[in-house]
Amino acid sequence: MGYNISDANSYLVITGGGIPDVKIVKKAWVWPWQKHSRISISPFDFEITLQAMTIEKLQFSLPAVFTIGPSDDIQSLCRYAKILTGKAANSTKQATGTGRNHVQDIVKGIIEGETRVIVSGMTMEEIFKERQVFKTAVIENVQKELDQFGLKIYNANVKELQDTAGSEYFKFLSRKAHEGASNQAKIDVANAMMMGNIGEAEKRGKTRQEISKIDAATAVLETQRKSEKAQADAQLATTQINLDMGINLAKIEATRKAESKDAELQRDVEVQRAQTELEARRATDLVHAKIERESAQQKADAKFYAANKSTDGLFYQQKQEAEASYLTTMKKADALVYQQKQEAEANFFRLTKEAEAAFVAKQKEAEGITEMAKAYEHMSSVLGGPQGLLQYMMLQNNTYEKLAKANAQAINGLQPKITVWNTGEDAGSSGDATAPIRNILQSLPPLLSTINDQTGIAPPSWLATMGQQQSQAVVKVNGEKLAS
Repeated sequence: MGYNISDANSYLVITGGGIPDVKIVKKAWVWPWQKHSRISISPFDFEITLQAMTIEKLQFSLPAVFTIGPSDDIQSLCRYAKILTGKAANSTKQATGTGRNHVQDIVKGIIEGETRVIVSGMTMEEIFKERQVFKTAVIENVQKELDQFGLKIYNANVKELQDTAGSEYFKFLSRKAHEGASNQAKIDVANAMMMGNIGEAEKRGKTRQEISKIDAATAVLETQRKSEKAQADAQLATTQINLDMGINLAKIEATRKAESKDAELQRDVEVQRAQTELEARRATDLVHAKIERESAQQKADAKFYAANKSTDGLFYQQKQEAEASYLTTMKKADALVYQQKQEAEANFFRLTKEAEAAFVAKQKEAEGITEMAKAYEHMSSVLGGPQGLLQYMMLQNNTYEKLAKANAQAINGLQPKITVWNTGEDAGSSGDATAPIRNILQSLPPLLSTINDQTGIAPPSWLATMGQQQSQAVVKVNGEKLAS
């Protein structure tokens, strides 16, 4: 029984009555029914030389030094105290609380196993170039295994790789690096001498080039100054020509506008005169008045068109003269382009006027047809309907005479032979020979009545007159229905 205190780098491990498992403390009362021991948490170093083989089947020796010790936390210390302190499994004597021979054997086995696993999946080049990655992988894998024993890796130092017995891989690799460095040094010396000679030649060449550039730049500046002066003189002359041309064009445009206004007023006078004459004649004869109005309108349009074309011709002539004086001072290519542009505008103006004239002609023609239709409508109402108008038009155009003449010409020179056969009750008798013709004529009224009922066509009045009970034909004139 007594009060026990551990050192700064150790802990007390107490077991016995009143303690369920293990108690880890720095100081405590230890009773007679309890037992205690001390464990050190100081890390310890141990060296190992590992024989390993890469994925390329190359064997090498890997010297390494690991610094390992118990973790300074209660749970890790409990695992360490229960598993690694006390009597070793292959020892016949009691180990002290600080004995670590069997601990080193266990840690060595873990490090060798994990390191061989990592090395077997890497090439020799990866181990050389990624030394830190290899070291980190070894520490992480070994630490995972040491956690179950409560141990911690404080440091790991992987030394240079060495050849195994009978292998000279690293020896030849070192010789290759040495020879490569020596050859590279010779190449660097030769390159330095070459760069010096080239640099000296470049400096001499650049000196001559800079002198030539300065002389060329001076000549170019003189040429540019002369060119700028010539351009300024040309621009002044061009500006003066443009001003003169603008004045001439303004005068021409003013003259053309005055002539166009005069022609427009003249056209209005002619239009008013034509309209007055048209209104005067419309009271006596509507159809003839409209014809005269159309004629007057056409004449007025013709006069306007002639005056307009004359004005355009004068304007075009004056404009060409002004352009000729301008174009003589400019390039011949510009003159050709401007002339082509003027020709295109003239063609466009001519085509526009032709289209307007054609439009006016079609419009007047449509108005004439409309007036004729209205006149025919009035005549139809006076003559008793479309049938009467049709008969009037046929008489007016001598249609009946032409039909009779055509029929006469069709049968001219024929010598018909007519044979009449009597059948029925009159067969064999020498009765009336005109009875068959009479029978044919008697069948005409029902035939004409049927045609009139189905088609609305009535026979001429000189052939037959239909009764009032016959159906009336419906005729449309200008969209209006007229019943006959």
